[in-house]
Amino acid sequence: MQAHVTWLFSRGALLVAAVVVLAAGAGAAWYLLQATVLTVAVAPRDGTEPELIKAYADALDAGGEGVRFKILSFDDVRESATALQDGRADLAVVRPDVLLPTNGLTLAILRDQAMIIASPDQAAIKSFPKLAGKRLGIAAHRDADFTLIKNLLGYYGLGLELDQPHGAARDRSVQLVRVDQENVAAAFRERRIDAFVSIIAPSAPKALAIVGAVRSVARSGRVEFVAVEDDGAVIERFPRLQSVTVPGGLFGGDPKLPSDDVKTIGASYRLMARATLGRVIAADVTQHLFEKRTAAAAVTDAAEYIQSPAYETTAAATSARIPIHPGAIDYYEREQHGFVERYGDTLYLLGAIAGGLVSVLAWIRQRLTGLRRERIDDIVDRLLDVIGQARASRDPAELDVLAAEVDALAADAVRDARQRDTDDRTISAVGIAVETARATLSEARARATRGSAAPQDPPTLRPST
Repeated sequence: MQAHVTWLFSRGALLVAAVVVLAAGAGAAWYLLQATVLTVAVAPRDGTEPELIKAYADALDAGGEGVRFKILSFDDVRESATALQDGRADLAVVRPDVLLPTNGLTLAILRDQAMIIASPDQAAIKSFPKLAGKRLGIAAHRDADFTLIKNLLGYYGLGLELDQPHGAARDRSVQLVRVDQENVAAAFRERRIDAFVSIIAPSAPKALAIVGAVRSVARSGRVEFVAVEDDGAVIERFPRLQSVTVPGGLFGGDPKLPSDDVKTIGASYRLMARATLGRVIAADVTQHLFEKRTAAAAVTDAAEYIQSPAYETTAAATSARIPIHPGAIDYYEREQHGFVERYGDTLYLLGAIAGGLVSVLAWIRQRLTGLRRERIDDIVDRLLDVIGQARASRDPAELDVLAAEVDALAADAVRDARQRDTDDRTISAVGIAVETARATLSEARARATRGSAAPQDPPTLRPST
C-alpha cells in the first residue's frame, strides 16, 4: 500500500497527471468548439418559411458555423408553436395571432403580413362599413387568415358568410368568395366579387400581381384601398395583431398606388426561441439570420423580408406583449459577448477547481514528506538503539541478529532514498548511523571473541537530521 502511495507522487505519476490534465483540457476545448444543433419547428408546409429555413440551414452548414439547424416540419403554424411550447423544438416559426407559446421569445420577424382589401374605383369601397352586403374575393386561404378577417369585420359590426354562389350577402354581412389568383380580373368583370382581400407582405410579387389585376378592371385605372383608421383601438382589442402601413406609391403606376399611406392591420411570422435558450446562442442565431441573408436570398426571395422587431428601448423590448429574447437584443444593441465573457464563469469555475486540487495535492505531498522524514528518523533511532545494544552485548548470536537488522535498515534507507528523492543531509545522517552501528558491532564481536572487558564507550553519536 505504501509503495502505491509513494508512486502516486513520483515523477512518473506527475507526468501522467499532466498528460491527463492536458487531455481533459483538449476535450473541454473540443466540446466547447462543437457546433450547437438546434431543432427548428417550421410551418406551414405550403408557405415560404420551409424553404427559407432550409436555405439558412444549408448556409450554416456550408459556412461551418457554430450553430446548425435540424428542421422539424408541420402543416400549420399552430403545430409548430405547440412544438416549441412542448419542448420538442428549440426554435419555431410562430404566428402570434394563431398561437403564442408561453415560453416563446422573438428572435426576428420573418415577414410582416398586411390585410390588403382592394377594389376598382367604380365600386367606391373605401372603408369597412362600405363592405356591408358585398362579395369579398379571396384566394386559397388558411384558417388563421379567415380568423383574422372575421375578427376585423366583427370589430366593425359586420358578419362573415362563406362562399355562396347563389344570392347576395345579407346587409350587415360580407360574403367571402374563393377566387383563384389568376382569375381575379375575370371575377371582377363577371361581377362575382366587389373587392378582393389578401393577407400578404405588401411588397411581395403576389401582392403586386393582385393590385395589378384590380387596376386592370378599374375604369379610370385607380384602385381603392380599405384603410383601418382605428388601428390603435383594434390592436388594443386584438393585441397579437400589429399595425401595418402600406406606403403610398408602393404599387407604382400613374397615378401612383396607393395615392397616400394606407393604415391597416396585419400579422407577423416570427422565428421564436424558447425562453431558456442561452442568450449567447440566441444572439448567434439572430446574427446568422442577417449575415447569411444574402446566401439565403439566392435560394428564396423570402429572405429579403426578414427584419428586426421594432422597439424604442431595451425595457420596451423585454416588456412588450410579444417580448424579444435577451440574446436577440444583445445582437441588436451590439452587446454580444466575446469568448471570455461567454465562458468566463466556466473558466473561473475550472480555475477554482484546479486551484483547489493543486492545494490538496500540495498538502498531501507535504504530509507525505513529513511521513518520509518520520520513517528516516525511525531508522536512525533504531540504529542508535542497535549501537547501544551492541556495546552491552557479549552474545555472538545476538550480535549476528543485530548485524542483520542493521543491514535491513540500511537497505530500507537506500530504497526509501531512491523512491522519494531524499535530500543529501538526510542520506549522510543515515550513512553515518549505519557505519557507526557496523563499527560498534565489529568491536563487540571482537570483545566477545577475546572475552575481554568491554571498552570504554565512545562519545554518543548525534547524527544531524
